[in-house]
Parts: sequence; structure tokens; C-alpha cells
Amino acid sequence: MTRAFLIVLDSAGIGGAPDAGAFFNADAETGARVPDAGANTIGHIAEACAAGRAEVGRTGPLQMPNLDRLGLGAAIGLASGLNAPGLGARPEGLWGAATEVSRGKDTPSGHWEIAGVPLPWDWHYFPERENSLPADLIARIARAAGTEGVLGNCHASGTEIVERLGAEHLRTGWPICYTSADSVVQIAAHEQAFGLNRLLKLCRAIAPELHAMRVGRVIARPFTGRPGAFVRTPNRRDFAMAPPAPTLLDRAQAEGHVTHAIGKIGDIFSHRGIDHLLKGPDDAALMGHLRRLATEAEPGSLTFANFVEFDSLWGHRRDVSGYARALEWFDAEAGAFMAALGPGDLAIFTADHGNDPTFAGTDHTRERVPVLGCGLGLKPVGQVGYVDIAASVAAHLGLAPAGPGRSFLD
Repeated sequence: MTRAFLIVLDSAGIGGAPDAGAFFNADAETGARVPDAGANTIGHIAEACAAGRAEVGRTGPLQMPNLDRLGLGAAIGLASGLNAPGLGARPEGLWGAATEVSRGKDTPSGHWEIAGVPLPWDWHYFPERENSLPADLIARIARAAGTEGVLGNCHASGTEIVERLGAEHLRTGWPICYTSADSVVQIAAHEQAFGLNRLLKLCRAIAPELHAMRVGRVIARPFTGRPGAFVRTPNRRDFAMAPPAPTLLDRAQAEGHVTHAIGKIGDIFSHRGIDHLLKGPDDAALMGHLRRLATEAEPGSLTFANFVEFDSLWGHRRDVSGYARALEWFDAEAGAFMAALGPGDLAIFTADHGNDPTFAGTDHTRERVPVLGCGLGLKPVGQVGYVDIAASVAAHLGLAPAGPGRSFLD
């Protein structure tokens, strides 16, 4: 039996989403809403590298020879019409571009649809940048925390708000609550002073109420350190809504295939359909799991991996050099991973949304995503849907047809 590896480069979009103009970022200086039309995460990083604007810790044009050999540059051109500098290899693998239909540019929407379940509702958002959460919800969070109130209650970057309010959090003991353009409530607290278990208990307690409001995730964001030197820890935990229908993971497990989840996949899918969950403090550790599974995963197994640091460390922080370094590191590691695959294995590299570090604001960007495959030789698949990725992996594993997607392996 052949194996399948579905690998998500979190936020590595390639532009061209036909409805990008209906999604927005907030300008960092004016707060004005800027449509996502024109965002292109990898394409704009490649342009910045070629122009010498991404020289911190690296230099020169963007170097991604392994994924480009599969068809990355060609996929960018297909998605958005951009001729990305440095990514001009003639494709040798499966390549195309995928378009999302779910009304969201967030992690659950993208991953669920990649796994064959488009979002059947609109998420609930908190659009006000200050006093974002309603007073009655804030009161219930404080009551669940055992405190007289909370800090923050605004749109914020996680690292910024911890730096700004961390000292007050240590003084008062109040949790730090914040949100973003995503359907999410995040709660940050000091692992020692507040307590990691207490933070997880708080988030677990309020998650059902927020899920009932169609808020996609409650995220526990623990940190350590002291004022001026706070550091977020790897003990983040997402309390996400469960997908509304069986996903690719559920279907594979139900038909007797072993499933491995790497990174955030367990949280994103509410730990459903997963036999083995592998986590780690950073993407380097997650890559170690993926490379090990290239040689050790069972015949017929499905491995579903998410590499989050493109998004969390570089996209949201609008760090072009950092994102470019991460892409080049991943590409080198992906080359070694692909070399370890066996006959009949299929590996698909894709993304869940964009997060263009050259764009306005600090939030995700609505984009098409690459679909790059290793194991089937040259196979241009053109413009496909996110759900077609699930249908194709299912077909490769011999699963019974289900869901809205159509395999592009035929």
C-alpha cells in the first residue's frame, strides 16, 4: 500500500485569489481598511529578495530549488500572473494552484477545506480594534479566571501585547485577552505566576460558549520571563471547534489507515481522526518528525503536517528577511525528505492562506495557494479547489469517494 504526506506551509500563499478585494487588513499607521487584492506572499518575498530588500541573515535572490523544481514558480504564475524572480525552473512534479471557497482566511477554514470540508457558516468576528470583546463576555472570562477583570481586550499581536502588558499582568494577576481579524480569542498568561494549568483550564472552560457564537478558536498563549524579557513558550494550546463533517483524517482512520498529525494539526481538527500526534517547540523539531516518518511511516498511512512559523514568526510580524530565511531552510529540508520517500509514495505541499510580509497590517491575506506534488512525475493540474486536495489524497490511498472534491490524479 502507498503512503500519503500532506504538508501545509502555514500562510505561504501565492496571490491571485479572485475574491481578495472582499478581505481586508488594517493599515498599521492610519487603521484604514486595505483590501487584500494584490497580496502575494511568496511572490512578493521573491521580488524583495531579488531587489536586495531581504538581506538580514541571508542574501540575494530567493533560493528554493527543490519546491521550484516541482513547480512553485509556475504555480505562482498560474495563480497570479507574477513571474517570481529566482523561481523559474521547468516543472518536474505535480503542480497547480488552489482556490478557497470558505468565507475566511484563517487556519481552521483553510485546513478543514484542504481536508475536504468547506466551512458551512460564517465565523463570528470581533471587528472593533479597542474594547473588542463585549462586556458580558469579558465578565465571564474574568469569573472563570477567578480575577476581577482582564487586560487588553483589543486587537493585538501576541508578542507586542505581552511586552506591553506583561508587567501589569504580573502585578494584577489578570489574564491578557486579545483578538485579531481572525475568528479567535487569545488569552496570554505567565506560566509560573498565573500557572500553565490554570490558563489551560480557563481556555477550556470558556471555549464552548465561544464556539456556540461561531468563534473558531480559543488559544492559550503562555509566556515566561520578566519585564523587558518576556518569551512565549511552546505550550500554546488551541481549543478549536470540531469540523462539522468527517474530514480526510476521519475517513482514513475509519477505513483502517494509520494517521499521523504533526504540529498544530491535532488542535485544528479537535484531535479527531488522529492515531499519533507529534509536536515540538519549533518547526525544526517538526521537520525531524516528518523526515523520520518518510522512512518509518506504515504502508497506507496518512501523515498531515503543519509548519506554523512562516505565519507566527514572520508573516504576522511583517518580517520579509525572516520569512525568506524560513522558506529557504524548509526547501533544503524538503529536498532531503523527498529523497527518503519510497516508490508509490505521494507528498503534497500546500498552504492554508496567505500572510504577505510586504503587505499592510499584520493579519492574514486572502490568496490562492500552491499545490506541489512529489511521487507522480510531471503532472500539471491547473486551477483546483482546496477540496480537490483531499479528494486526490483520498484517491491515492484508495479511500471510498466522499465529499465535494474531485481528484486531480486521474
